[in-house]
Amino acid sequence: MGKQKLLERLVTVVEHRVLDDLDETVYCKFPFYLMVSDLPLKPPIAMDEENAVELLQRYRRDRRVLLSFLLSGSLIKKVIMPPGAVSLDDVDLDQVSIDHVLNCAKKGGMLELSEAIRDYHDNTGFPPTNNTGSTDEFFVVTNPESSGSPPRRAPPPIPVYTPSPIMPSLSKSQSLHSTQLQELSVDDIDDFEDEDDEEEVDSLRISRRNPNDASDLVLGLPPLATGITDDDLRETAYEILLASAGAAGGLIVPSREKKKDKRSKLMRKLARSKSDHVEPQSQRAPGLAGLLESMRVQLEISEAMDIRTRQGLLHALAGKVGKRMDTLLVPLELLCCISRTEFSDMKAYLRWQKRQLNMLEEGLINHPAVGFGESGRKASEMRVLLMKIEESESLPSSTGELQRTECLRSLREISIPLAERPARGDLTGEVCHWADGYHLNVRLYEKLLFSVFDVLDEGKLTEEVEEILELLKSTWRVLGITETIHYTCYAWVLFRQFVITGEQGILQLAIEHLRKIPLKEQRGPQERLHLKSLRSKVEGEEGFQDLNFLQSFLSPIQKWADKQLGDYHVHFAEGSAMMKEIVTVAMAARRLLLEEPELAMTSVTDRDQIESYVASSIKHTFARLLQAVETTADTMQEHPLASLAEETKKLLKKDSTMFMPILSQWHPQATAVSASLVHKLYGTKLKPFLDRAEHLTEDVVSVFPAADSLEQYIMALIASACKEETVDAYCRGKLTPYQVGHLA
Repeated sequence: MGKQKLLERLVTVVEHRVLDDLDETVYCKFPFYLMVSDLPLKPPIAMDEENAVELLQRYRRDRRVLLSFLLSGSLIKKVIMPPGAVSLDDVDLDQVSIDHVLNCAKKGGMLELSEAIRDYHDNTGFPPTNNTGSTDEFFVVTNPESSGSPPRRAPPPIPVYTPSPIMPSLSKSQSLHSTQLQELSVDDIDDFEDEDDEEEVDSLRISRRNPNDASDLVLGLPPLATGITDDDLRETAYEILLASAGAAGGLIVPSREKKKDKRSKLMRKLARSKSDHVEPQSQRAPGLAGLLESMRVQLEISEAMDIRTRQGLLHALAGKVGKRMDTLLVPLELLCCISRTEFSDMKAYLRWQKRQLNMLEEGLINHPAVGFGESGRKASEMRVLLMKIEESESLPSSTGELQRTECLRSLREISIPLAERPARGDLTGEVCHWADGYHLNVRLYEKLLFSVFDVLDEGKLTEEVEEILELLKSTWRVLGITETIHYTCYAWVLFRQFVITGEQGILQLAIEHLRKIPLKEQRGPQERLHLKSLRSKVEGEEGFQDLNFLQSFLSPIQKWADKQLGDYHVHFAEGSAMMKEIVTVAMAARRLLLEEPELAMTSVTDRDQIESYVASSIKHTFARLLQAVETTADTMQEHPLASLAEETKKLLKKDSTMFMPILSQWHPQATAVSASLVHKLYGTKLKPFLDRAEHLTEDVVSVFPAADSLEQYIMALIASACKEETVDAYCRGKLTPYQVGHLA
């Protein structure tokens, strides 16, 4: 048989025979997504699960035989092994892309198995296709009758694809509206051994898209110098949570064979039909074990990583009599207790190790709350050791392992004393065993708090929210969290989630927790001293700013609310009920910030703040009215000033009926402030016309009645907002009458 015919036969066996028989649960990695392909595939024959698994095993054996034949024969010019592999026996053929191998065989070129593995994982979420047909057609792998109701949010826009030789990969924290397509590389695969669970996690990450932009809402904290990502923070936060839970003796290592059904509770929920009853809460494993499993799902942690971390922490505690697990320096202990052999992929191991090294550097060296002394000599030595540990992986195995072991021993001698420095300057008498720089700690705690939101509906809280919050208290000692820090962080997390989802219920919870933040006199002396020590230097529009803890978290909230209220005619054009709650947020944050020493001397009151909102929004809206009138002046029969008077009157009517009832709760005379400002703005445009009006012309007949009507309406509004005895005094001090009647 010729080479070309043999390849065609292999393609037929591998690509087509499987699709005719396999059940969708066998070859579909994401059973709840729409999978796009060039041509609708033939629906597979239904079969029971036992037969499907047996058939899958048979096809995997056939696939390995075919791949072994291709790779060991003369069809491919040269096969280059991936890093760490000596022969094909060291390569997992289940993770090699058959399409990549066949294409190399057809071209007669060299085959890099690392590229074939990369292609396998790049395309693992999509069903096979025959590359024909219309691109508008797609294949649905879900059962429409059991998929449940459609999502309430509008689908994200389809990205515009521009072919490029280099496709930069996107971080998971980037905006939804980016026009670049996300590309998955082998570096993004955490553990091949738990492939099904990893893909469940990755699919959830893709689904958590932000419908609203929260880019204006950024914490006032310095950037992390080591380039730690949101995923790194989330994974480390879970490790800290496990250590904290382990201190109470509740940490066990689940068996890898404990589940015959790989689908998690989350996957069951997605696959459940409308008619099925909701799984009762009691089906969750009882106690701490069940809650940690829920947290694992909420934080999108794979089972493989979970088991590795639990085993590492238990090994680290062995032999340390009298020590609690939450006194361990977690990244260091995991580096010492988790070996390379527990990862099936070298790149996943290197990424994991890099994260642990970065956490040590950020937690112990960068932004410390307590200085090092000795001119920072220990910090310099520690940086050198971290670099040598990373470099050891590029050395020959025996030399690299020796260097790594020696560096870890030296690292322990340096890092433990650094970690056990008095974390709060001897203010509380406690010792921090994790990190004394609060910038990293609060970011980790923020990630833990975000787990209270349902991964399927970002605008809802999960059922276990109260249990989760209680569990998170176990991390307070490790992360240096106090009651004030907790309520502040939680209010921030809730408010940011409201901005992302637009859910009013989340906003109300944010207000509730803003009000729970203790005022200065309500805090104990130790906590006041602790909070005073938490400072950060952040680069802003006006240069570097020295911010304390409350300013870092509450100033972004206040600025966002001020921006919305500074043009409330636009942001609340439909009379949204959220305006009152946004004002409440702004005033609550402002009250807390005014207690800080940096702002304590300010004389701006709540009334002044409301007046600034009114002035800003009225000026913006009047400018838009003026531009609209000037644009249509040539097409209108009446004088522009007459038209402007009518539009201004409409503006005042909307302002007084829709917005002033809300703002008047903080400023009883807000209506009068709005009306007097409108009077002044229109007066500046009317005055030049009045100065030239010496005779009764057609323009004068058009403008004077409109201006007089506007002024009378303004006076009526002011009278309604002020007491009778103060109306004249207010008008004398704030208004300069148009005197239209006198001129007429």
